[in-house]
Amino acid sequence: MVQRRTVPALALLMLGAGTLAACSSGGDDAGSGGDSATEAAGPVDLRMTVWTASEDHLALFDEIAAEYVEENPDAFSSVTFEAVPFEDYTTTLTTQLAGGNTPDLAWIFESNAPEFVQSGALADIKPTLEGAEGYEFDDILPTALDLWSADEGLYAYPFSNSPFVMFVNTDRIAEAGQDSPAELVESGGWTFDAAREISTATTEQLGGAGLIVRDFNYSLWENLATVWGGWGASPWSEDGTQCTFTEPEMVEAMTWLHEATFADGAIPGPGTNADFFAGDVTMTITQISRASSLDGSFEWDVVPLPEGPAGRQNVIGQAGIGVFENGDNPEVAADFLAHFTSPENAEKLATYFPPPRESLLTAETLVAANPLLSEEQLEAVVIGGITDATTKPAHANFAELQTTVRGELDALWNEGADVEAVLGDVCAAAEPLLQD
Repeated sequence: MVQRRTVPALALLMLGAGTLAACSSGGDDAGSGGDSATEAAGPVDLRMTVWTASEDHLALFDEIAAEYVEENPDAFSSVTFEAVPFEDYTTTLTTQLAGGNTPDLAWIFESNAPEFVQSGALADIKPTLEGAEGYEFDDILPTALDLWSADEGLYAYPFSNSPFVMFVNTDRIAEAGQDSPAELVESGGWTFDAAREISTATTEQLGGAGLIVRDFNYSLWENLATVWGGWGASPWSEDGTQCTFTEPEMVEAMTWLHEATFADGAIPGPGTNADFFAGDVTMTITQISRASSLDGSFEWDVVPLPEGPAGRQNVIGQAGIGVFENGDNPEVAADFLAHFTSPENAEKLATYFPPPRESLLTAETLVAANPLLSEEQLEAVVIGGITDATTKPAHANFAELQTTVRGELDALWNEGADVEAVLGDVCAAAEPLLQD
């Protein structure tokens, strides 16, 4: 949980300081109590920014909104789900906030969660959700709320909780005569070292690539949290004030990555284009939602993340829905959010977005969203992967940190790199940004 405070100078991506804080005043408190659907001056139109353009997603959102209009015709007219491209999403959202074009609700990336929560731009939705009839707030996993909570308040609902897993090409593994990852899971031998050995062997015998951390591409270093978590490492302290890239756990994890890449060839080096779903990669760490890319051209399996020296760490990508204090209708927006994420509608949303509700984390519920996976696989890799999971790195100054750390880590991705020295340079550059 983070301390909530109004931050006078937040730099989000390429925008100037103060973007969010400047938008945090002038709104009503969504958690002030009362029946917000009846307090509004008249029927209102709401706007929610999202990064999906999926027709199926948007059709479901419209269906849920139509139900709310029917139930509250005197308070609510419509909701517009404004799709913003994924790659430009946070920049566009913060531009809207700075320009006074504030949406009522918005999806928020986990990496930017502390920045939004600390800024004061978001309304406390906890009283509204707890007070909504039939909402069953206690059904939400407490760990799913941590990133969005501060000072006993809740500033976004974690609507999507997608676990990172390991997809494996069992055709390549069998052809190279290597152990089955599924059998290693059963025997307790599914470790990062085992994954590295299998990947090295298949690459030497069959060509192609071994282990891919999807979307890392020697740029999105935060995705390496799916690896270094096995060593119990993290980029900074829990309170976000101290760089921990130089801690022994991180040095050991990054040394493992470096050796797996440049000594063994288990991980393809920089500049290599390799796609697991094309069939010439042995295994990839990615989110479970990528199963839809499988086309049946090869045999595959999905298993949990391997164990490291510190055991197995479940990692999820998470997204929240927040209500803006400075929006035109924060009370109605919070009331709509309670409807949008009610137990009944959360079950509908679970078709596409793994829910934070414990009652919905069942194979029977999730099989509709993942028809290629068996109930046994869903139980092990989705439900097991969400429980007690951590999110990818997040920080109130994440935008600057992401760029700075990436620049310093560039020196690590060559054969002769001194791992400890590079990580020392990372902390030297990152430490001032952690203190901002």
